[in-house]
Amino acid sequence: MTETAQAESHTRAPAGRRTIVRLWRDAIDTDRSRPAYLVEDEGSWREVSWQEAGEGVRDYANGLLARGVGKGDTFAILARNSLEWVLLDFALAHVGAVVIPIYANSSAKDVGYLLGHSEAVGIVCEDAEQLAKVESVAGELAALEHVLTYHDLAGLAAHGRDFAATNPTALEDASASIEEDDLFTIIYTSGTTGPPKGCMISHRNYYAMASVVDAMESYIAEDDVMLLYLPLAHNFGRLMHLEGAHVGFTIAFLADPLRVGEALLQVRPTVLPSVPRLYEKIHSAVVARFDAATGLRRKLIDWALPLGREVSRLVSGGKPIPRGLAARHRLADRLVFGKVRARLGGRLRIPISGGAPLAKEIADFFDAIGLRIIEGYGLTECTTACSSNRLDRYRFGTVGPPLPGFEIALADDGEILVRSETVFQGYYKDSDATAAVLTPDGWLKTGDVGELDEDGFLTITDRKKDIIVTAGGKNVAPQNIENELKTSKYVSQALVVGDRRPYVTALITLDSEEMCRWAAEHGIDGELSSLARDEHVHELVQQIVDDVNRERSRYEQVKRFAVLPRDFTMDEGEVTPTLKLRRRACIEHFEAEIEALYA
Repeated sequence: MTETAQAESHTRAPAGRRTIVRLWRDAIDTDRSRPAYLVEDEGSWREVSWQEAGEGVRDYANGLLARGVGKGDTFAILARNSLEWVLLDFALAHVGAVVIPIYANSSAKDVGYLLGHSEAVGIVCEDAEQLAKVESVAGELAALEHVLTYHDLAGLAAHGRDFAATNPTALEDASASIEEDDLFTIIYTSGTTGPPKGCMISHRNYYAMASVVDAMESYIAEDDVMLLYLPLAHNFGRLMHLEGAHVGFTIAFLADPLRVGEALLQVRPTVLPSVPRLYEKIHSAVVARFDAATGLRRKLIDWALPLGREVSRLVSGGKPIPRGLAARHRLADRLVFGKVRARLGGRLRIPISGGAPLAKEIADFFDAIGLRIIEGYGLTECTTACSSNRLDRYRFGTVGPPLPGFEIALADDGEILVRSETVFQGYYKDSDATAAVLTPDGWLKTGDVGELDEDGFLTITDRKKDIIVTAGGKNVAPQNIENELKTSKYVSQALVVGDRRPYVTALITLDSEEMCRWAAEHGIDGELSSLARDEHVHELVQQIVDDVNRERSRYEQVKRFAVLPRDFTMDEGEVTPTLKLRRRACIEHFEAEIEALYA
């Protein structure tokens, strides 16, 4: 290891077992006057008290026990963000079951794989659409006994109340048997060359992750309101809902990410966890409005933005703001910046970015208008995050210093290593993959390459593994898609692109012999370079892409593609001697084609 950074403070281990059961019961036992949750109800947002939520968790947990679900059973949730999702998560934790979260936009094939691999005994589906996915693969799932929808939850709760009346200590006994290192959840992440891998995360892992904020001043507080549109099936969204119970702030659940703009004005959150794509869209919209401004308004904008950037520069450098500049900045804030923030609800205090890299120029812009985006870094294998900037300690272009209780080191090749109590227990049913990422002395190999500056701030510089992280924070394994594309006899090579991008695209090269044969059969003349531009060839490749997309989840689907006029070659440095693609070289050589796919 060449460099190591360690957090300046550590969380203090609380007395007693650190389980999700305890996290929830501490929340319920605390006298909190503010609502626990906000849920949409016929166009308005209804408050849900901690007492109401506690009763729901208790009833669901007893209902699960009544139906034979207990410690060690794997049980899935297939739904969008909702109050029911969270209450079921806590209820399953209370009986010792292991939660398998599944994205609501997963394909039936993916749902079947996760249920089968995890040997899930049950699943709760949001609605008939999600239920249909399960029913289409249920014949292959021998372990699956309990299949419910949200429509069935009232019956589950009633069953639980009846069960508790005759078995008053059953739930307490079940919860008392749960240990810190028992599994709380298995979160599946995309592998680089094979099917998804299940990250085994214990009660202690998530408890320690949620309690990191105890050692962070000027961060999320009990009187905050969070708008949560990030999927609860994702480790980032999952942490936020657990954090809500631990700290006591209010969470507003948004099922449809496309309605964030509307919800910002209705909920007026103070905290917004997000992936970079949302901030990119907000940035584009604001800049477009600025560019369209004319007359006095345009002069105001041209006057205000340099002021905002200058104040941001001084503050980030720890320098004082001259009195005259401060006065002009207050005026600029009232006339320009405050109006931009009002379109985001007017109360936003902590915008958080994670799941994918945030462009420095976007962070700079938001800071100039009075919104400091808090960017962090982590991965599911360390239960969400390991480093983060803070409101009072930040450096744009980095992902911050280590979080309290974390150590970050760099291996000799620059790979980022992480050690903390949050490091996962390994990959479910995959000891070889586990051994490849966990060292005997407890370090997690992240597969990312980075740099540590003299103050301990981490910068991500590269990715050892080929996994794509889209701008929406979704992990996509490119080789899986590429291999499927290459099963067509007409495709020679395929390179899937999408890292930090809003969607997945592909560069496709044609098999010369097969395409010439196909062209002759269809009366099309021309060499390979001209065939790549032929509309009939494009239709053929579109059919190939559609076939590959058909069984994939939406975020993994190839939205656009380019047919290249030549193949990737060793002479151009695009292919290794073992015929593996050199991704960086290919991307550099066909940069114009890639940019056109995102135009």
